[in-house]
Amino acid sequence: MANTSSAKKATRKIARRTEVNKARRSRVRTFVRQVEEAIASGDADRAKEALRVVQPELARAAGKGVLHVNTASRKVSRLAKRVKALSAAPTA
Repeated sequence: MANTSSAKKATRKIARRTEVNKARRSRVRTFVRQVEEAIASGDADRAKEALRVVQPELARAAGKGVLHVNTASRKVSRLAKRVKALSAAPTA
């Protein structure tokens, strides 16, 4: 347990930041899941739109330090690759 007043304040600050970061991380996961669900359903238009929405969300999370920049970039890249493959697939 923190003894000094500065350590107690630091503990309070960390708790607040943890709550904010938890919300941001959850938000990112929701958007990523929407893209994956659109890909799984085979709906190319919905997948493209979901990808367009998730990209700035991942960039924002990386900018705020919730995700590492390379992690966000990798996620965007992999999702874009899957959406592109879905769009290129012949629809019968």
